[in-house]
Amino acid sequence: MNKAWIVVLLAALGLSGLLLIKFAGLKPTEAVLDTGFVFPDAKPLSPFTLTDQDGKLFDNSRLKGKWSLIFLGYTFCPDICPTTMAKLAAAYPALNEAGDVQVIFVSVDPGRDSAERLKQYAAFYHPDFIAVSGEHKALLPFTRELGMVYAMVGEGDNYQVDHSASIVVISPSGEKYAVFKPKSDGKSVPQILNQALIADMRAIRRQF
Repeated sequence: MNKAWIVVLLAALGLSGLLLIKFAGLKPTEAVLDTGFVFPDAKPLSPFTLTDQDGKLFDNSRLKGKWSLIFLGYTFCPDICPTTMAKLAAAYPALNEAGDVQVIFVSVDPGRDSAERLKQYAAFYHPDFIAVSGEHKALLPFTRELGMVYAMVGEGDNYQVDHSASIVVISPSGEKYAVFKPKSDGKSVPQILNQALIADMRAIRRQF
Protein backbone atom coordinates (compact mmCIF):
# COMPACT_ATOMS: atom_id res chain seq x y z
CA MET A 1 0.00 0.00 0.00
CA ASN A 2 1.51 3.36 -1.00
CA LYS A 3 1.81 6.37 1.30
CA ALA A 4 -1.10 8.22 -0.31
CA TRP A 5 -3.54 5.40 0.46
CA ILE A 6 -2.22 5.15 4.04
CA VAL A 7 -2.93 8.86 4.60
CA VAL A 8 -6.45 8.50 3.18
CA LEU A 9 -7.13 5.44 5.37
CA LEU A 10 -5.93 7.18 8.54
CA ALA A 11 -8.04 10.25 7.77
CA ALA A 12 -11.11 8.06 7.25
CA LEU A 13 -10.53 6.24 10.53
CA GLY A 14 -10.13 9.55 12.35
CA LEU A 15 -13.37 10.89 10.89
CA SER A 16 -15.19 7.70 11.85
CA GLY A 17 -13.98 8.07 15.42
CA LEU A 18 -15.19 11.66 15.66
CA LEU A 19 -18.59 10.72 14.25
CA LEU A 20 -18.88 7.87 16.76
CA ILE A 21 -18.11 10.25 19.61
CA LYS A 22 -20.65 12.79 18.32
CA PHE A 23 -23.53 10.41 17.81
CA ALA A 24 -22.84 8.43 20.97
CA GLY A 25 -22.98 11.68 22.95
CA LEU A 26 -19.51 11.14 24.37
CA LYS A 27 -16.74 13.64 25.03
CA PRO A 28 -13.22 12.83 23.83
CA THR A 29 -11.73 13.59 27.27
CA GLU A 30 -14.52 13.04 29.79
CA ALA A 31 -13.17 14.08 33.21
CA VAL A 32 -13.97 11.73 36.07
CA LEU A 33 -13.78 13.60 39.37
CA ASP A 34 -13.15 12.25 42.86
CA THR A 35 -15.02 15.10 44.51
CA GLY A 36 -17.99 15.73 42.22
CA PHE A 37 -18.85 15.79 38.54
CA VAL A 38 -18.70 17.80 35.34
CA PHE A 39 -22.12 18.94 34.10
CA PRO A 40 -23.14 17.19 30.84
CA ASP A 41 -23.82 20.53 29.19
CA ALA A 42 -22.05 23.70 30.27
CA LYS A 43 -24.54 26.57 30.43
CA PRO A 44 -24.00 30.33 30.71
CA LEU A 45 -25.45 31.99 33.78
CA SER A 46 -28.39 34.36 33.45
CA PRO A 47 -27.54 38.04 33.99
CA PHE A 48 -27.02 38.85 37.67
CA THR A 49 -25.86 41.84 39.71
CA LEU A 50 -24.15 41.61 43.10
CA THR A 51 -21.64 43.77 44.99
CA ASP A 52 -18.12 42.80 46.04
CA GLN A 53 -16.25 43.59 49.27
CA ASP A 54 -14.94 46.84 47.78
CA GLY A 55 -18.41 48.07 46.90
CA LYS A 56 -17.86 47.39 43.19
CA LEU A 57 -20.29 45.79 40.77
CA PHE A 58 -19.95 42.04 40.48
CA ASP A 59 -21.76 40.63 37.44
CA ASN A 60 -21.32 38.07 34.66
CA SER A 61 -18.35 39.94 33.23
CA ARG A 62 -16.35 39.22 36.41
CA LEU A 63 -16.58 35.50 35.67
CA LYS A 64 -14.93 35.73 32.25
CA GLY A 65 -11.31 34.82 31.58
CA LYS A 66 -10.72 32.79 34.74
CA TRP A 67 -11.93 29.63 36.42
CA SER A 68 -14.21 30.65 39.29
CA LEU A 69 -14.79 28.52 42.39
CA ILE A 70 -18.00 29.76 43.99
CA PHE A 71 -18.89 28.89 47.58
CA LEU A 72 -22.02 29.92 49.51
CA GLY A 73 -22.00 30.94 53.16
CA TYR A 74 -21.99 33.71 55.74
CA THR A 75 -19.37 35.20 58.04
CA PHE A 76 -21.15 34.10 61.24
CA CYS A 77 -21.11 30.47 60.08
CA PRO A 78 -19.68 28.30 62.89
CA ASP A 79 -18.35 25.32 60.95
CA ILE A 80 -18.71 24.64 57.21
CA CYS A 81 -17.66 28.10 56.01
CA PRO A 82 -14.43 28.49 58.00
CA THR A 83 -13.47 24.88 57.26
CA THR A 84 -14.06 25.26 53.51
CA MET A 85 -12.41 28.68 53.28
CA ALA A 86 -9.34 27.42 55.14
CA LYS A 87 -9.08 24.44 52.80
CA LEU A 88 -9.43 26.64 49.73
CA ALA A 89 -6.73 28.93 51.09
CA ALA A 90 -4.37 25.99 51.67
CA ALA A 91 -5.02 24.57 48.20
CA TYR A 92 -5.06 27.93 46.40
CA PRO A 93 -1.37 28.06 45.34
CA ALA A 94 -1.76 24.70 43.58
CA LEU A 95 -5.26 25.46 42.28
CA ASN A 96 -4.00 28.71 40.84
CA GLU A 97 -0.74 27.34 39.45
CA ALA A 98 -1.66 28.67 36.01
CA GLY A 99 -2.82 32.02 37.42
CA ASP A 100 -6.33 31.44 36.15
CA VAL A 101 -8.42 30.71 39.26
CA GLN A 102 -10.47 33.02 41.49
CA VAL A 103 -12.24 31.99 44.69
CA ILE A 104 -15.58 33.72 45.26
CA PHE A 105 -17.36 33.62 48.62
CA VAL A 106 -21.06 34.49 48.22
CA SER A 107 -22.60 35.72 51.46
CA VAL A 108 -26.29 34.88 51.74
CA ASP A 109 -26.64 36.92 54.93
CA PRO A 110 -26.81 40.50 53.62
CA GLY A 111 -28.47 41.71 56.82
CA ARG A 112 -25.30 41.17 58.86
CA ASP A 113 -22.52 40.83 56.29
CA SER A 114 -21.59 44.38 55.35
CA ALA A 115 -19.00 45.10 52.66
CA GLU A 116 -16.46 45.96 55.36
CA ARG A 117 -17.09 42.70 57.22
CA LEU A 118 -16.86 40.71 53.99
CA LYS A 119 -13.57 42.39 53.13
CA GLN A 120 -12.05 41.45 56.48
CA TYR A 121 -13.42 37.92 56.27
CA ALA A 122 -12.10 37.19 52.77
CA ALA A 123 -8.70 38.77 53.47
CA PHE A 124 -8.30 36.68 56.63
CA TYR A 125 -8.15 33.55 54.47
CA HIS A 126 -6.37 34.96 51.41
CA PRO A 127 -5.85 38.47 50.01
CA ASP A 128 -6.91 37.32 46.54
CA PHE A 129 -10.25 35.89 47.64
CA ILE A 130 -13.37 37.75 46.51
CA ALA A 131 -16.46 38.14 48.70
CA VAL A 132 -19.80 39.25 47.26
CA SER A 133 -23.38 39.69 48.39
CA GLY A 134 -26.61 41.44 47.52
CA GLU A 135 -30.27 41.62 48.41
CA HIS A 136 -32.17 38.36 48.60
CA LYS A 137 -34.07 39.21 45.42
CA ALA A 138 -30.72 39.08 43.61
CA LEU A 139 -29.18 36.23 45.61
CA LEU A 140 -32.06 33.76 45.33
CA PRO A 141 -32.20 33.42 41.52
CA PHE A 142 -28.39 33.44 41.32
CA THR A 143 -27.91 30.66 43.89
CA ARG A 144 -30.78 28.58 42.49
CA GLU A 145 -29.22 28.68 39.04
CA LEU A 146 -25.96 27.46 40.54
CA GLY A 147 -27.88 24.56 42.06
CA MET A 148 -27.43 25.79 45.64
CA VAL A 149 -29.96 26.71 48.31
CA TYR A 150 -30.05 28.59 51.61
CA ALA A 151 -32.58 29.40 54.32
CA MET A 152 -32.62 31.50 57.48
CA VAL A 153 -33.19 29.49 60.66
CA GLY A 154 -34.23 30.98 64.01
CA GLU A 155 -35.28 34.43 65.11
CA GLY A 156 -33.63 37.51 66.55
CA ASP A 157 -30.04 38.61 65.97
CA ASN A 158 -28.52 35.17 66.50
CA TYR A 159 -30.25 33.36 63.64
CA GLN A 160 -28.29 30.88 61.55
CA VAL A 161 -28.32 30.20 57.82
CA ASP A 162 -28.59 26.70 56.43
CA HIS A 163 -26.83 26.57 53.07
CA SER A 164 -25.33 24.27 50.47
CA ALA A 165 -21.73 23.24 51.09
CA SER A 166 -20.78 22.48 47.48
CA ILE A 167 -18.31 24.48 45.39
CA VAL A 168 -19.53 25.32 41.88
CA VAL A 169 -16.95 25.69 39.12
CA ILE A 170 -17.54 28.33 36.45
CA SER A 171 -15.43 28.11 33.29
CA PRO A 172 -13.48 31.04 31.81
CA SER A 173 -16.37 31.32 29.34
CA GLY A 174 -18.72 32.16 32.22
CA GLU A 175 -20.55 28.82 32.08
CA LYS A 176 -21.55 26.50 34.94
CA TYR A 177 -19.09 23.69 34.31
CA ALA A 178 -18.66 21.40 37.33
CA VAL A 179 -19.36 20.99 41.02
CA PHE A 180 -17.25 19.79 43.93
CA LYS A 181 -19.23 18.09 46.70
CA PRO A 182 -17.86 17.65 50.23
CA LYS A 183 -18.19 14.28 51.91
CA SER A 184 -18.89 13.50 55.54
CA ASP A 185 -18.15 10.49 57.69
CA GLY A 186 -21.17 11.35 59.82
CA LYS A 187 -18.98 12.55 62.68
CA SER A 188 -17.32 15.70 61.33
CA VAL A 189 -18.06 18.67 59.09
CA PRO A 190 -18.40 17.66 55.41
CA GLN A 191 -15.20 18.49 53.57
CA ILE A 192 -13.13 17.93 50.45
CA LEU A 193 -9.60 16.58 50.65
CA ASN A 194 -7.17 19.15 49.27
CA GLN A 195 -5.25 16.75 47.06
CA ALA A 196 -8.48 15.47 45.50
CA LEU A 197 -9.62 19.05 44.91
CA ILE A 198 -6.34 19.96 43.21
CA ALA A 199 -6.31 16.79 41.09
CA ASP A 200 -9.92 17.36 39.99
CA MET A 201 -9.20 20.96 39.00
CA ARG A 202 -6.33 19.76 36.83
CA ALA A 203 -8.61 17.16 35.22
CA ILE A 204 -11.20 19.85 34.48
CA ARG A 205 -8.57 22.04 32.84
CA ARG A 206 -7.43 19.15 30.64
CA GLN A 207 -10.98 18.45 29.50
CA PHE A 208 -11.73 22.12 28.82
